[in-house]
Amino acid sequence: MSLAAANFLSLFCVYIDMGLRRRLLRIFLILLLFPPLFAGVAGWLAAPAFLHPMRRPLTPDLVAEADASFAEIRAHREEFDVRAPDGALLRGWKVRPANPNGVWVLVFHGVADNRVGTLGQAELLLRTGYCVTMMDARAHGESEGPIATYGWLERNDSRAIVDALIATEHPVHIFALGESMGAGIALQSAGAEPRIEAVVAEAPFASLREASYDYAGLQKYPLLGKTVFAPGAWMMLQHGQTLAGFPAANVSPELAVASRAFPVFLICDTADTTLPCRHAEMIYRAARGPKTLWVVPGAFHTAALGFQPQEFRRRVLHFFADPATAP
Repeated sequence: MSLAAANFLSLFCVYIDMGLRRRLLRIFLILLLFPPLFAGVAGWLAAPAFLHPMRRPLTPDLVAEADASFAEIRAHREEFDVRAPDGALLRGWKVRPANPNGVWVLVFHGVADNRVGTLGQAELLLRTGYCVTMMDARAHGESEGPIATYGWLERNDSRAIVDALIATEHPVHIFALGESMGAGIALQSAGAEPRIEAVVAEAPFASLREASYDYAGLQKYPLLGKTVFAPGAWMMLQHGQTLAGFPAANVSPELAVASRAFPVFLICDTADTTLPCRHAEMIYRAARGPKTLWVVPGAFHTAALGFQPQEFRRRVLHFFADPATAP
């Protein structure tokens, strides 16, 4: 082979090698950047659904189910409608046991649910003499409200409910119990409303931002939600707060328990992938008042009552009997 041919072959190989490296670099950059870009677009598009969760209708069958449960324990319900500060009509029930003890518990349901979703917890309380309110959260069930804000407006709704309850029932004490979204709302309500004296919260979210990481991670891989798919969480919150006009960063049960010292009983379910135990643990660390964390082995999201009914009953009733002590 001549020297010229050898030089040409050498230059050709270098050119091919550089082309291959450029191609591999392009593929690497695409693989690196595509997931965050895709997640960001998906988060932007998901924001309206986040503000407008699916409504679970309060059907006649659900009302009949609740009435049958109340009749079995000789409890009586009545309609309880409250006008929120922004004019939204909040609809629900006041339910009294056969032998009321004068203490009322505000019961808060989860996202895309309605008041009947907490029937098991309400029945447990009613059997022991506690009166309960079972309200549809704004933008849920039969309650009005164009959007759900996960505690930003709902804490003011709770204040209006407490006002109406005090005006009509003169309760000895007022407590709150909630699950999932309702747990977060209950904690934020107590942070803003001192007449709510203590809270039981199962599977609460620590903050909207922290919960968005779980959703961005497809409720299975929170680490992905905090890294590769984090733009999806950021875009959903940013677009959502722009559409709704409220600061998503301030929707935080973690901040609420740090702002006012009130007793909290937190429940986390170890098999919960929707809102894993780290949320309850973050709230527990931030709480300034008397606090207890119960970790329920093997339980799924908001399933502690189903997994350990007797222990759930014992701990909740002990807490409400003396919120300053650990159940």
